[in-house]
Amino acid sequence: MTVSPSPSPAPKRAATAPAGTRRLVRTLYASAFCDEFVLLYPVYALLFSDTGLSVWQTTSLFALWSLTGVLLEVPSGAWADAVSRRLLLILGPLLTAAGFALWVLVPSYGAFALGFLLWGAGGALGSGALEALVYDELDRAGAADRYARVMGRARAIGIAATMSAMGLAGPVFAWGGYDAVGAASVLACLTAAAVATRFPEHRTPSSDGERWSASLRAGLADARADRSVRGALLLVPAVTAVWGALDEYTPLLARDTGVASETVPWLLLLIWAGATAGSLLAGAAERLTTHGFAALLTGSALALALGGLAGTPAALVLVALAFGGFQLATVLADARLQQRIDDTGRATLTSVAGLGTELGNLAAYGAYAAAATAWGHGTAFALSAVPYVLTALLLAGAVRAAAAAAGARRRSRRSRA
Repeated sequence: MTVSPSPSPAPKRAATAPAGTRRLVRTLYASAFCDEFVLLYPVYALLFSDTGLSVWQTTSLFALWSLTGVLLEVPSGAWADAVSRRLLLILGPLLTAAGFALWVLVPSYGAFALGFLLWGAGGALGSGALEALVYDELDRAGAADRYARVMGRARAIGIAATMSAMGLAGPVFAWGGYDAVGAASVLACLTAAAVATRFPEHRTPSSDGERWSASLRAGLADARADRSVRGALLLVPAVTAVWGALDEYTPLLARDTGVASETVPWLLLLIWAGATAGSLLAGAAERLTTHGFAALLTGSALALALGGLAGTPAALVLVALAFGGFQLATVLADARLQQRIDDTGRATLTSVAGLGTELGNLAAYGAYAAAATAWGHGTAFALSAVPYVLTALLLAGAVRAAAAAAGARRRSRRSRA
């Protein structure tokens, strides 16, 4: 795979770019906040337990949620390429809102399962469609080179919204219980849907009766025909999947350092502050070379391993640095994928990358559970650094191979001359 940066797109209407992107950026940032400002996040596992669900029943709900995302990720991306991407960004939060309402109105295993199906479907509708819409609108305004910076800030805002929801969930729950946090979460989703109606979309969907399956075939054909697209598709899950699964286990790692339970949330805030910083650095790091990208992964992997093995609260600073590096790499990998695909199959191929991430998450969950059971959470975090070192080595090897091939072509031309 290769992640050498593509030449910066030539500005199409540089003079009008700020005005042309202002509404898009404002809407994106508001949408990112509303999507993640869900007060149910830190307490829904408690809701399941208090309803009487066993650990295995709760685990089966998580598996159903993940499976829904796996099955719908690519078809929803193809649908976004065949119809309005803004429409899918509106429908997604509405489905999620319906799922959350079911949880608090009729709490039961069946309602929880249906809620996860709706939540998974809502997430799949937005995955791929959002990135495609934002990149195409920026490109239309001659500002495609701002994509990494804009998306990095949007993800930072999303993390800040999650942290805010975690802080507010306790007081709201103490005041009104599950009904109150559920109502607040439904309201956040409805607000996200309303905000999504403000997304500009100048792309005209196909009017010749083209089905989503045709969009899917066209997108996959592009990936098969272009080696750089295939490499960019593989890079996204390689960078995103493992650390995306690790965030579920950060509370357990923090508790294993010996701190009191009430201290764990503060340590989690430290870790996610690192991820937020990584998002905000995306604009400055957008022109990172492939060697630089490999070095970023290597340094982040080393910080993760050392932070996990140390087993002290202070060492979680290293985990925060690692999460910041991985978050930065995630934004850059997405940006470089968008640069390599055209608008007709953009949502489809972005969803293909998302599918790879979902499958990687499932594999990471299994590997982590096995490692943590055998050796503890610190060692499991350290072992999770290995895939990143391997990815960095593959990138460095690809650069050397490309340089050798280029040298061979130059020598061949000189010999013919």
